[in-house]
Amino acid sequence: MPSARTPVKLVIFDCDGTLVDSQHMIVAAMTDAFASQGLVAPARESVIGVVGLSLDWAIARLVSDESDPAVIERLSEAYKEAFRERRLGPDHAEPLYDGVRAALDRLAAREDVSLGIATGKSRRGLDAVLEREGIAHHFHTIQTADTHPSKPHPSMIFAAMSEAVADPADTVMIGDTTFDIEMALGAGTSSIGVAWGYHPADALRAAGAHHVSTDCAELERTLDRLMFERQVG
Repeated sequence: MPSARTPVKLVIFDCDGTLVDSQHMIVAAMTDAFASQGLVAPARESVIGVVGLSLDWAIARLVSDESDPAVIERLSEAYKEAFRERRLGPDHAEPLYDGVRAALDRLAAREDVSLGIATGKSRRGLDAVLEREGIAHHFHTIQTADTHPSKPHPSMIFAAMSEAVADPADTVMIGDTTFDIEMALGAGTSSIGVAWGYHPADALRAAGAHHVSTDCAELERTLDRLMFERQVG
């Protein structure tokens, strides 16, 4: 951790679509959930479009009758059960994106950086990913859908800054969806979109991303320019 005299640069990552490619699992589990309730599953594009929101919010956008909370609750529970079952299956796949592990290793080694996560996943689901990949120790602050309003509400970023003792000017949110970018705007922090995830790069720019990176090497260069170089002099 940085010393008390060193300004903390807080770098917050989204998870699904930013650190890990979980779209196959998410779409498959959502298809299972709708089928279990006798409902027609939404199109893949629709499911991918709500990744990043808290589960109940995401499902509310996918069902035709958003006024019935019982339907949303049943689908949410069915989705969680389907995801758990698929995670135990032989075809389970939620790999880290290319370059993510090395980028996290380098960032975590910096004395002036704290890393965080802000995700619409549950803490249980996130812990499973972090433990499987052996990267949990990199993150000083972890915020999940279990204890916060859904993105784009800025609650997760506010909590992360409080835990890391970081100012908005020294904080950046990195994510693949417009919900991440809007959350950063609401918290008054910088934001970097990643083009390898689930929302188009043009949408991320339109939402207000300060930059959109096409790979992890560019992401690291952007972080250097946005967060570190500006403090020189």
